[in-house]
Amino acid sequence: MLRSLRLAFERTLTAFVILLLGSLAVIVLMGVAYRKLGIPMVWYDEVASIALAWLTYYGAGLAALKRSHIGFPGLVNAMPPHLRVPLVLLGEGIVILFFALLGWFGYEVLVILEGDAMVSLPWVPTRVTQSVIPIGSLVFIVAQLLTLPELLRQARGEGVIDAEKQEMQREIEKAMQS
Repeated sequence: MLRSLRLAFERTLTAFVILLLGSLAVIVLMGVAYRKLGIPMVWYDEVASIALAWLTYYGAGLAALKRSHIGFPGLVNAMPPHLRVPLVLLGEGIVILFFALLGWFGYEVLVILEGDAMVSLPWVPTRVTQSVIPIGSLVFIVAQLLTLPELLRQARGEGVIDAEKQEMQREIEKAMQS
């Protein structure tokens, strides 16, 4: 059940990140083309920077789901087996606490921004553009929690597997199944 939930979450998040990346590319290309034609779009810079921020937050959530962020598996693996699980739990707790605080303060920012709008597109509330902070934080926390059981299993076993090694193992398994 957890595996299927994680897979659905990963596919949804991947699709959203790809959509954001494609949208950002189109916006930037349109901005450059229109500027070259002498009819610059007034909203281009603001929308592109917001799209980049959204891509960063949701891409970070996707990276967390794949355990591709900077980590210290060598440090964890160097510990005696009985210390690995507490060390992993401490690290995960710190990360989750950080993103919970980020999400909380991001929500507080949304309250402060009530009534504000984008400069170049005054019909778009700033709260919509800044909602990425609490939502992205929640996405990151969910990603950490969905991958925690596997990380704990590894910590209890032979050690934490580096994300690059895991990806390589998946590629090998796919190649062998073909």
